[in-house]
Amino acid sequence: MDSQDLNSGTTAVREAHRFDETRLDAWMRAHVDDYAGPLTVRQFKGGQSNPTYKLSTPRRDYVLRRKPPGVLVSGAHAVEREARVLASLGAVGFPVAHVYGLCTDEAVIGTWFYVMHCVEGRILWDTGFPDVPRDDRPLYFAAMNRTIAQLHGLDPVALGLADYGRAGNYFERQIARWSRQYAADEIAGCDSHLDRLIEWLPANIPAGDETTLVHGDFRCDNMVFHPTEPRVIAVLDWELSTLGHPLGDFAYHLMMYRMPSMVIAGLVGADVAAANIPSEADYVADYCRNTGRSCIPERELNFYIAFNMFRLAAIIHGIKARAIRGTASSAHAAEMIKFLAPLAELAWAQAGRT
Repeated sequence: MDSQDLNSGTTAVREAHRFDETRLDAWMRAHVDDYAGPLTVRQFKGGQSNPTYKLSTPRRDYVLRRKPPGVLVSGAHAVEREARVLASLGAVGFPVAHVYGLCTDEAVIGTWFYVMHCVEGRILWDTGFPDVPRDDRPLYFAAMNRTIAQLHGLDPVALGLADYGRAGNYFERQIARWSRQYAADEIAGCDSHLDRLIEWLPANIPAGDETTLVHGDFRCDNMVFHPTEPRVIAVLDWELSTLGHPLGDFAYHLMMYRMPSMVIAGLVGADVAAANIPSEADYVADYCRNTGRSCIPERELNFYIAFNMFRLAAIIHGIKARAIRGTASSAHAAEMIKFLAPLAELAWAQAGRT
């Protein structure tokens, strides 16, 4: 089974993530304009952190994102931040789903949640875009590139998001944050490559600083494409969004060129030219043109990618800890966890390229 089949669509609500659907229906009637039941609830297969549900009614479908039940890491799973950034971006025409409402009353379903519009389109889980005609693939890559460049060109102050994070020293703060979380999840054990990176990364941060709104998990499966056109109509999963360095955010997206098919369906091992997919160098050049940059020095790019692989490995380390505690949100958590050690090793190898 490929990643498209594994993650696409919905399934029955998992036992650990069930809630009182009657109470949710009552909340929807009181807080969502033009809502009318009856309500059917299914759980999306994909996603590792915040459980996500499809709410179906005769009139329209909705999506619900909630904090997971159980003991949570402080500051994680902040669905209220997701709802806020979606509302701000939607107001300026950036492609996101419309938010109908946020609920901070745990008596409704047990945890905080928000409800948004269910955007109908295509979610492509494989970075190689095998289900897209060969001649169209460059157009889809161009659409992703334009969308992340558009995001990085927005003014957080004008969006009302000046306090959405701290300006400056993004890498120092992020390295410290994920290092602390890695240490706090000691139940998941340790990894020698991550231990080395925790020492190496702070000492090798490139000079210069920038601050924009960053997504934090910008990849093809967190986008909804138009059903028939090479156009992004919604960017999903803003849990890791904050104010940060745009090149850190872009490098996370660019990791697809440095990753084999593990946590994400990377392009290492694929014949990119034969598949009619832009090369890494061309994709970087397109981003620079779209954002008005002259270039991204290779040494800096290697640092940004090493940092992002470390960060992703730390996130998976946290998923492993949640799986041990019994609070992991996806039935496929075990599939991700098995890539923790290879990813940490790959991150350390990237550090050696700087």
